[in-house]
Amino acid sequence: MSDSLERNTKISQLKEPLVKKLCEVLDKSSSKGWRKLGEIVGSDRRFKVSSDDMEMCSLKVLELEGSPSLMLLRLIGERGCTTGHLMDYLQTLGNQDALQCLKPPALQIVIQPQSVALICGHNLRLSCHAVCKSPVQYQWFKYNQEVPNSLSPDLVISPVHLKDAGFYICRVNSVDAFEFSQWVQVDVLNVGVSYGGQSYQSLDGRMKVVIQPQSQRLHVGENLQLECGAVGRPIPRYQWHRNGVPIANASKRKLTDQHGRYRCEISSSSSSNSERMWTNEVDVIIARVVYRSGFLPLLCLISATDKVALLIGNLSYQNHPQLKAPMVDVYDLTNLLRQLNFKVVSLLDLTESEMRNAVDEFLLLLHKGVYGLLYYAGHGYENYGNSFMVPVDAPNPYRSANCLCVQSILKLMQEKETGLNVFLLDMCRKRNIHDDSTPNIVLRVTANIVFGYATCQDAEAFELSSSGFTNGVFVKFLKKRLLDDEKITVVLDRVAEDMGQFDATKGKQALEIRSSLSERRALTDPILPGDSADLLHAHSRQWAKAHELPESMCLNFDCGAQIKLGFAAEFSNVLVIYTHIVKKPEDMSSCQAHVTDFSQDLDVDPKEMNRETPEETGIYLLSSCLPQHCLYTRLSSLQKLREELVFTVCLQGTFASMDDDHPVHWTKSVNIGKPLIARLDLHRAMRRNSCLQTCMMPHSPSHSPCHSPGPEHRLYPHHGSLQAQDNNRLSPQQRYLDICEHLQGTLGGCRDSYCDHLSQRRYEPPYDSPEGLSSSPGRLSIPIEATDDIDELQTVFINSLQPQL
Repeated sequence: MSDSLERNTKISQLKEPLVKKLCEVLDKSSSKGWRKLGEIVGSDRRFKVSSDDMEMCSLKVLELEGSPSLMLLRLIGERGCTTGHLMDYLQTLGNQDALQCLKPPALQIVIQPQSVALICGHNLRLSCHAVCKSPVQYQWFKYNQEVPNSLSPDLVISPVHLKDAGFYICRVNSVDAFEFSQWVQVDVLNVGVSYGGQSYQSLDGRMKVVIQPQSQRLHVGENLQLECGAVGRPIPRYQWHRNGVPIANASKRKLTDQHGRYRCEISSSSSSNSERMWTNEVDVIIARVVYRSGFLPLLCLISATDKVALLIGNLSYQNHPQLKAPMVDVYDLTNLLRQLNFKVVSLLDLTESEMRNAVDEFLLLLHKGVYGLLYYAGHGYENYGNSFMVPVDAPNPYRSANCLCVQSILKLMQEKETGLNVFLLDMCRKRNIHDDSTPNIVLRVTANIVFGYATCQDAEAFELSSSGFTNGVFVKFLKKRLLDDEKITVVLDRVAEDMGQFDATKGKQALEIRSSLSERRALTDPILPGDSADLLHAHSRQWAKAHELPESMCLNFDCGAQIKLGFAAEFSNVLVIYTHIVKKPEDMSSCQAHVTDFSQDLDVDPKEMNRETPEETGIYLLSSCLPQHCLYTRLSSLQKLREELVFTVCLQGTFASMDDDHPVHWTKSVNIGKPLIARLDLHRAMRRNSCLQTCMMPHSPSHSPCHSPGPEHRLYPHHGSLQAQDNNRLSPQQRYLDICEHLQGTLGGCRDSYCDHLSQRRYEPPYDSPEGLSSSPGRLSIPIEATDDIDELQTVFINSLQPQL
């Protein structure tokens, strides 16, 4: 490499060992160290080093293994300083030891060998070349043993065999010096048929998958081994995924694990390019053996035709107390359910119409044999065995017409002939005294229903009071058990036992399970589409439509700067945008980029945009997965987006040649279409065939009875309100329930204050004036549209859904 080329090399491109050695020399020197170097560079107007910069460098001594010199080199490197400039500064500084670090050694390896994977029977060639003023000698080693007849720069083994796989290194000698090359790995694949009849050289070093994993059906106790393989230079890297989630410590070609859906990500990177590809996706099914007394063991293969989950977390209520835990709960359950191969739609803060439309989209993904799971966290209530989820725009007080009835959704799921219906309701189940309607929901008799209630009937659910973000009590214990390969009711039983040992909620909150499940169905069951393969693919495309992230992009500005835009999804309706300056002109002393001009549908707070840390913009859960040194913006409520998302990227920079330091501005408009859930238009008017038909009750949202007085009455039971009511206008059922509630309050069974470290979570007791009840018709006046046979069948079915003890 010529001296001129070396001088033009950017500091940021110097190799890490060289930079580390240089920093050690500068950090240790007191009179000719980094401080004096900073003063010399600061006098050069091209690379301004201010007193604030020097103070920031000095603070690095307070960090573990912190280096002020490294910080200084990064700063001037970002401002365009080259190796030639640095050598001139070190010459002025008079630090010969530091200057020597940048000069090439007498013996230098200029071509390093590369790791490679190739097929058995092909030709192996490893190359190592060095330059020196005196003659150079080579010797190749495999591990610590010399390779016979390997005294040339190129090691050639023709043909290569399985025994030749291993690690190699080359020693280079000159008269007064020696160097070792880097270690390289040779992986030899045993493939029965050569790759397309071609030799390895014809592949031009590009990565190709030559061994695909195979689907397997095993019995319990049998060993599983999946294998894949790729050829290429440099050697490919492997990462196995189970049910779409990377498996820890599974980075070899062969994998031993349990049942699930598998594929392997294979990647290869070099200084010039990087490649990534996937193997085929395969299913591994382990059949369970069921033993029956007096019979031979039966092979019982229980599976789903697909798995779909809708997760809704409502926390930012407009007319009721706001919550914190639903966001964390939905995020954690999303990641866990994806590991179980569920298609997950996770949504935050939905209005009534948005919730109903989201349920419609959820129902579109269901068909015969599908496992459907609905999780809801937010305010809620329960009247006469029917559970109601409260949207964020519900009035105060709310009634059934303003909410979604869970049993109505179950009825629609049953019409899809689903294989398993699971409802996890993380909300309170107190009775709503403002809602006197009795839904008439006739459910089918099916042995595939599981309800997991976060709390018992007529009780509250809690979230832990904390300054940070924590789970609610239910998910705190549920997430520890959700991946267990057990019948879903067994999993919930164990969660109930764990919750029962939690001192903070003993006697206040207990998990309740209601189930009609007759088979050993588990959330870990494999997916076998069977005759529904085409339908599965269609539904998969529908789900993918709502989860497509915009492609990352690089924007080139006229000034020569390049800005990278990246995107990440925190939830199905929450998008994160991060910007990073990839390149800036050498004569530009400072450069900043930010995004602005978003649609008013999204209601983005400008104060929380373009922040230097994810947490500053509200990205608490995804922050560890985002790249560093970017500006971050969080866009929530994407379901409200009516048009394509268009925004502006603004770039401003200052130039060293400009005396007034006045920034120059450039802008570019970016259109990323409708990202994530925005493609489904959940903001639209509710469909005629939606869950509206079975969820709506006597009061419609536009004709709800008048709202109650102010919030000062919300949390305190009026124990004397029973006498204030006109008992002649109430049904016998209403009078009986109100008497029971009054007695509970008198005996202290109904809490009217918060615990020291708990807060009421999913329910705001609507204890207001009793007028809302007196204006409503009695429950007994509502007609029951069912025959005697249906009534009897319904009674039998409801009795089968008894709480599990």
